[in-house]
Amino acid sequence: MFNQVPNSFYLYRSIESMQNTIRNIGILAHVDAGKTTITEGFLFLAGAITKAGNVNQGSTISDNLDIEKQRGVSVRAACISFGWKGHQINLIDTPGHADFSSEVERALEVLDGVILVISAVEGVQSHTHTLWELLTALKIPVIIFINKIDRQGSDFHAVLAELKNELKAHLFPFVSASHEGTNQATINKLFDGKYHQNAGTVELGYLDVLAGIDDEIFERYLEGEMLSDQTLIEKIKYQTAKALLFPVFAGVAKNCVGIDPLLDAIVDLLPQPETFAGDTLSALVFKVEHDKSLGRLAYVRVFSGKIKVRDTVWNHTRQNQAKIAMIRKFRTVKPEHVSELYSGDIGLISGLPDVRTFDVLGVPHGISFNSGLQVPVLTVNIKPGNSDQYAALAEALTILNIEDPKLDFRWYREAREMSLNVMGKIQMEVLESIIQSRFGIDVEFTDPTVIYKETPHASGFGFAGYTMPKPCWAVTRFKIEPGGRGSGIKYVSMVSVDKIHQKYQNEIEKIVPKALVQGIKGWEVTDIRVTLVDGEDHEIHSRPGDFNIATPMAIMQGLQKIGTSLLEPYLKFLMKFPESFLGKIAGDLHAMRAEFDPPKFIDGNAVVVEGLVPASASLDYGIRFSSLTGGKGKLRLQFAEYRECPDELGVVRSYKGVNPLDRSQWILHNRGAFKADDRRV
Repeated sequence: MFNQVPNSFYLYRSIESMQNTIRNIGILAHVDAGKTTITEGFLFLAGAITKAGNVNQGSTISDNLDIEKQRGVSVRAACISFGWKGHQINLIDTPGHADFSSEVERALEVLDGVILVISAVEGVQSHTHTLWELLTALKIPVIIFINKIDRQGSDFHAVLAELKNELKAHLFPFVSASHEGTNQATINKLFDGKYHQNAGTVELGYLDVLAGIDDEIFERYLEGEMLSDQTLIEKIKYQTAKALLFPVFAGVAKNCVGIDPLLDAIVDLLPQPETFAGDTLSALVFKVEHDKSLGRLAYVRVFSGKIKVRDTVWNHTRQNQAKIAMIRKFRTVKPEHVSELYSGDIGLISGLPDVRTFDVLGVPHGISFNSGLQVPVLTVNIKPGNSDQYAALAEALTILNIEDPKLDFRWYREAREMSLNVMGKIQMEVLESIIQSRFGIDVEFTDPTVIYKETPHASGFGFAGYTMPKPCWAVTRFKIEPGGRGSGIKYVSMVSVDKIHQKYQNEIEKIVPKALVQGIKGWEVTDIRVTLVDGEDHEIHSRPGDFNIATPMAIMQGLQKIGTSLLEPYLKFLMKFPESFLGKIAGDLHAMRAEFDPPKFIDGNAVVVEGLVPASASLDYGIRFSSLTGGKGKLRLQFAEYRECPDELGVVRSYKGVNPLDRSQWILHNRGAFKADDRRV
């Protein structure tokens, strides 16, 4: 396109020049749009591989798990580095199925730009909306690639219109398509540096889009000023970096049509890495894997300073330090060992035995991370096919939980029960395959149950005095209040250190969230404010563990007195379907306790309906909706919020493990009189 530097693999230079020539990008899409095929095209054109792999044949570089090769679907984010015209591109190929959204979330925390792939036939799909909402919220620069223009039914201009209307995106197409729906499908350049000279003849008015978001271009455009190529490119790049303008490209990834200009756009239009000033190390761990010989492996993005082999690195999150044993970069099939990772770069390190996802190495600087693409609303019990493998399964699930914290693995040992949080049945099938192939354990799942939560009915107090049998002394009194919906757990202390020493108050603060993992109805307690209002320690008899025993007893006593309400998850939905199905679908929505706005009639005989529906009532509705509309409808479901739910419409379950309300058993359990019967990893 614009960058004419010869194609050669990136060589390490000075730190400053390295930052300028790195691009940290991801590829995102609804499932089956062609992300992994595009990745193969990148690697082939960059000379990193001699032949592009095929998703259907299980021969691609980034899909290396057995389940990915069998299904032809990505389930894990894959990191690959390669060179293009003097730049190093660190690329993360992400899963496209909504069940694996946590992989996408983690990747987005370290990316400086994204390729969003859209099918020229299916257009904007349900998961596209979800991805777009998160990309917009995070203000991540996006280049859009419309793939599969050779497929029957493809319509480049219809997809452009859909992107504008449904995603409200300011588009700047660099290409158009011709001979769509045939093997002769090609792309044609609309902007190549001379576009402004005949802007008046271009029907789509692309410069109008740029002028509409850039005041300087608007003024000069109105005055009829001839704008230089360089001015236009810099303005497009600037507005793209601000996530206000979205360049559009197109092609046929399986034939490498349109992949060259897309690679050029990555280095010409997407920004260089965001870094922090100074030489002090600041890095974020965004992914963790396990290796049988190397232990935990951490994928890191360095924001300032550098990481060197044999360096002792401070883990700010864990408040400990460890020595870096190895650093790798991923050059396709075989990882390459390197001695250093510089600011702006992404790589893989080993030597941190207890590292976890989203740990900050060094100092935090301005590092922050968000989570909200999708929230698991289902929990499922899991057990081994062979009862002798309970311990082995627990160990395997502990490892998988470290790799994906949203699984929220819990093990209730004496009840011989284990549970996971999941997004859906596809994730359960993938987990079953991974546990079997990776750990050699056959497993069985129960049917999934919606994850309910609890919140206090009203305000009240909880008290516990743990002073016998000595040596022990911990007295706590808490005020317990409802919090705003979605506020989570808020804890404050109103007690002076003269009554309870600071070291004991620190223990109380750490144990409060753990004490709320299960409430009086068996679910996690949330939207709650807990205030320590009174208490005391003893100069001789008190120990930190005493407050670990007293705090849950006091909180559970308070919850029992004031009572709790069940909360159930609601999903927001948007459906589009032919008007003839409105009556039946409206009936379904009422039966599911949905709340929705009046239908909007569009496009002649199409209807759009938006609203909220309880997750428990709509788990399998996608299948019925597709069948009812003969595949002509579109349905999008996404987590929205938790709302109060009558007990009779929800699920109340018994407390698992030793209940703090059973004072004698709780004290004996915590003093080691018998084994703990539950574990939350």
